[in-house]
Amino acid sequence: MDPRIRNHAEIIANHSVDLQEGDNVIIDAHPIAEDLVVALYEVIGEKGANPVSTSQRTGKRQQRAFLRASDGEFETPQHELALIENTDVYIAIRASDNVTQTSDVDPEISSAYQQAHGPILEERLSTRWCLTQYPAPANAQLAEMSTEGYENFVWDAVNKDWDEQRAHQANMVEILDPADEVRIVSGDTTDVTMSVDGNPTINDHGEHNLPGGEVFTAPQPDSVEGEVLFDMPLYHQGREITDVYLEFSEGEVVSHSAAKNEEILTEVLNTDAGSRRLGELGIGMNRDIDRFTYNMLFDEKMGDTVHMAVGRAYDDTVGEGNEQNDSAAHVDMIVDMSENSFIEVDGEVVQRDGTFRFEDGFEK
Repeated sequence: MDPRIRNHAEIIANHSVDLQEGDNVIIDAHPIAEDLVVALYEVIGEKGANPVSTSQRTGKRQQRAFLRASDGEFETPQHELALIENTDVYIAIRASDNVTQTSDVDPEISSAYQQAHGPILEERLSTRWCLTQYPAPANAQLAEMSTEGYENFVWDAVNKDWDEQRAHQANMVEILDPADEVRIVSGDTTDVTMSVDGNPTINDHGEHNLPGGEVFTAPQPDSVEGEVLFDMPLYHQGREITDVYLEFSEGEVVSHSAAKNEEILTEVLNTDAGSRRLGELGIGMNRDIDRFTYNMLFDEKMGDTVHMAVGRAYDDTVGEGNEQNDSAAHVDMIVDMSENSFIEVDGEVVQRDGTFRFEDGFEK
């Protein structure tokens, strides 16, 4: 076994989820990630915890079969909910043998399924959880990389000094945490403002998401005004959506379009009332992620990007007494900030063309 896999497992256990003796652990992984699952079982055994494996979240082939055979009417599966309710640690491992496995599932059915599983998502987020990536060949192919090249890319981004990364990102937390208004401008297509007043800024240094490499918070749901062109594509429900355009008024999406697979975007926005509002503003800061790979877990962490998510706001990004956007959806989309762009916080430019004011080369 590649020693980087064992290192990956140890970072998950010791850094990301703080694994303790007696913990009940779910590992949700595609079979192609078996080596990482085996390494985790070794670490879990050494810790005296209790593992169980599932492929419910990442087993897209069986999910496709189920959804295509169903009538679109779903209830929350109580036995699955009960499993999560009795879990201390939830580890999800992304990996695929076919990244477009669910591309022929009706988006309305996928949306209904997601809504029914909303309580399960809520319960998972109350555990010590971690989402990570195993470098499977299909993911390498989507990234237009060789398998070996993709393995190097993934483990360079994952197996790093997370204390050093946390210190780097703390500079941006100090700027954003006490802020009121944030403005994002990119070219002639993105100019959006929002209030983050009273909402904490989280320093993501490889705990819930591995790799980490962003700082993020939640906008006040009714405060978002302006327009955004998300010029980096995303994969959702096994399909590529490109050039997503959203226009906001009083916090709500009032107009939208996409160059490709607009109907998928429409179904996301129609999931529920909260899916037409922003639940997250994130700023990428991981310089080891230096290329776009069609994988949001990595792409949203790129150093020259900003991402925004329609849908659910995470509990720890909403200040006491502030409104929390609630939704069964949480879909991240990315703006390239490397050229002709800036981030403004309370009227002061804090990043221009991808360079932060606390980095060399920053120009006001």
